[in-house]
This record gives sequence, C-alpha cells and structure tokens, in this order.
Amino acid sequence: MLQSIDARTHEAFGEPLAETTVEAMNPAVAAAAAAADGWAASDAATRAALLRGLADALEGRREALVTLADRETGLGPVRLNGELDRTAFQLRGFASQAEAGAPYTFTDDPAVAGAPPAGRPRLTRVRVPVGPVAMFSASNFPFAFSVLGGDTASALAAGCPVVVKAHPAHPQLSREVFELARGVVAAQGLDAGVLQMVQGGSIELGVALVRHPLIQAVAFTGSFRGGAALQAECNARAQPIPFYGELGSINPVVALPSALADKGAELAKTLAGSIAMGCGQFCTSPGVIVVQQDAASQGFVKAFAEALATQTPHAMLTPGMRKAFDAGVARLAGHEGVKTLVAVDHASTTIAPTPLLVETSAETFIGSHALREEVFGPAAVVVQVKSADEAVQVLKAVGGSLTVTVWGAETAGEEAQRIVRAAMQVAGRVLFSGVPTGVAVTAAQHHGGPWPSSTQPFTTSVGYAALDRFLRPVALQDAPEWLMEREGRIC
Repeated sequence: MLQSIDARTHEAFGEPLAETTVEAMNPAVAAAAAAADGWAASDAATRAALLRGLADALEGRREALVTLADRETGLGPVRLNGELDRTAFQLRGFASQAEAGAPYTFTDDPAVAGAPPAGRPRLTRVRVPVGPVAMFSASNFPFAFSVLGGDTASALAAGCPVVVKAHPAHPQLSREVFELARGVVAAQGLDAGVLQMVQGGSIELGVALVRHPLIQAVAFTGSFRGGAALQAECNARAQPIPFYGELGSINPVVALPSALADKGAELAKTLAGSIAMGCGQFCTSPGVIVVQQDAASQGFVKAFAEALATQTPHAMLTPGMRKAFDAGVARLAGHEGVKTLVAVDHASTTIAPTPLLVETSAETFIGSHALREEVFGPAAVVVQVKSADEAVQVLKAVGGSLTVTVWGAETAGEEAQRIVRAAMQVAGRVLFSGVPTGVAVTAAQHHGGPWPSSTQPFTTSVGYAALDRFLRPVALQDAPEWLMEREGRIC
C-alpha cells in the first residue's frame, strides 16, 4: 500500500492507497495502445482543447491541490502555487504549439524530371507520433514534472497517449490530479486511454512498464542510478526504445575575478539563496563553485560562506532523501584534501538540514570521482584554481552537466573564450548572469546535456522543442494526393 507522509513531521496521514500490480498495469498500457491511432490522427484543435482543459481544471482545484501538495512535500504554498501556474502555462503553451502546427511540420521536395542524382521522385518528410509513452514523475516537482507536467504535455501535443508512473512521494496528490484529468478527458468525449496512470513504489512496477512491448518511449526525471537502470532495460528489450532521462547535475559556476571585483558581495548572497532554494532539491542547483586565487575571489568565498551559513532550508521531500543527503555530506566533508567552510549542524533537532560548503583544490577535485557526484540537497564544493586552464580542466572533469554558469565573460578575452568553449562542450545551457535554478518554458530552452546529466543530449525536457522527442520522421515518396492533403497529419 502507498501511504502519504507529512514532509514536516514524517507522520503518516490519510488512507493508504492500493499500489498498481504488474498484472493491473497491463490494462492501462493496453488502453493507451488502443487509443494511439486515434490520438495520432487527431487535429490541432482537439489536442489544444484537451491541453487547455487540463490547465483550466488544475487552476479550478488550486486551493485543495496546493494544500495537499504542501502536506506531502513541505514545499510551501508560495512555491507550489507558482509551480501550479507553471504547469498550467506549459499545458497552454503546448496547446498553442499544436495550433501553430508544430507537431505537423513537413518538408516537401517536388519531383524533378531526369535521372539521378539531379532527377528525383517527389519526397515529403513528415513526422509521426511514436505511440504510447511511459512518463515517470519526479519527486521534487509535484506539479510541473508530475502527472500533468511537461513530459505529459509535450507527449500529448505530439499525438502520443501517456501512461504516467506516479511518484510514491506524493501519492494522494497524484491520484487527485489524475482523477481531475480523467474527468476532463471524459467531458471532451475522448478515449480514456489517452491518459492512464499507475502507482507504486516498487522497482518491479517501473521495470515492467518500460519492458512492456506496447510502450514506445520513456520520459524520466530522477536519480542517476534509477535512470541508468531503466535505460538499460529499454536497451535490452527485443525492440529497444528511446529513453529520455534527465538524471541530475552538479551545475558548475565559474566565477571570474572581474565579476567578483565588481559585485562579489551581491553574487555571494544570490548564490547562497540559489543553493538553499527548495532545500537544494533542484536538478539545476549549483553544486560546484570555481574560483581563482586572487584577493577578490577569496573575499567572495568568505562572503559566500557567511551568506550560506545564514540560510534556513525547509525539510527535505522524504526521509529517504534526507538520508541520502546525510551520506553525501559525510562523503564530502570526510574526503582527504577537503576543508569544511560551512558545517552541517548535526546537533540540530529540526527535521530540515543545514547547508554544507567545502573547499578543495583543482587537483584534488579532478582526481576524485566522489567529489563530482551530485549531493541532492543544500551542499556545494568550492574549487580553487590557479588559472583559466585549470578551470577548463575542472569543467572537463565534471563531464556532462545540465548547466554551466560563467560570471565575468562580458569581454571576449582569450581566457574567457576558453572557459566559455569548455562550458558549451559539457553543458546543455550556459548562463552568463544570474543562477541556474529556474528553467524558463520557451522555444529556445534546452534542458538536457551530455551524459551523465541526461541520456539524450540532443533533446530537451523543458521548452516547446520537447515534443520533438515523441515524433519520428518518415519520408513519403510519391504519396497520393489524399495523403498530401492532410498536410503532415497522419491518417
């Protein structure tokens, strides 16, 4: 059984919910598969109406849903209301994308008389929905990366039914949102298979879902360990399928002396707030701060440590996440060659953790994989480098990252160019101001990056390009006119 836990007291509340068994999962997937052809052939108006209806329904139940989400996650009504707004915005944004024809784009090359290579038949490149998508909800965004989050919105806009694997950290909220969505689907006269949901905390359920032969793609936001295991399952299928996994990141911030000399104190406060925001439970939380050994940089580190020490994060999402955070803290603070600048208060009687900040050299950081592992929570590592070349080596050692932030690259000097080049090689998003927490939903967004931050660095899980993950190109040669008249909408 699934039991809701109060994030602030760790006490159970509400009636337990039955977990979906592997046997009970099969009808949900079968229903999605049965709805696939009809939904793939649906027009823009039908898809947009569903997405907008879901957004309206979320907003209509705002008060009750936010109250329940707050109890299960401890994220607070301000944050959760903002997240519900984001979720509704995403749904309506993908509705507009459907209406603008984004899922139906096609390229038409007319026939050219004569022999190849100059001559050719008529070729029309269209895109077809891949079919039923399994979507794994995230723990840290109970609305925006959950039942009706971005993965669900983009898959539906692309013409794919969705089978949601709800996250066990917020079971009652997931059930309430799904029932709300199911009502919208029914009210619009759509096939119920367009949106299905399974619930359960067992590894077996998730594995069975990605192994199901009718599932044609998987979208996942979560831990590196869980994502890597599911990707292996997708690849081991008789018919391998794409696994779009966003697996987390340590998001380096490279702070160049010029930026710190101008506004180091301000940046120190901003960075401390970013690390503590949401108790550090963001995939874009800054985890590595790279500074040089000049006076301005050392003054910044001192101010940053002081600012972080005053932060008071809220409780973590689950007791399991707190346990993992404590293990990560012990790994960082106990590592040889590491100095603790802000220590976790182990004597604290509150459920919420206090932040950790440690410092080490570039040589130690580059030589130790343990220092480059994500600690999901309010923790960061300051890496002292002797030069821009060492900063580049640190970025290369990090490998794939969702983001890299570079402060002080306003002038195109040789050092700045080398660092920016390295940042673009390892990250999906490179920032030149501000902090990486906060991912805008827009056409130009790219939320992904080289391994291990994501499994498909050429795709994004945030922004309107996300629907491209669920559309497969097909070239039609000398297609009949009735098919061409559908203008990219499959039959």
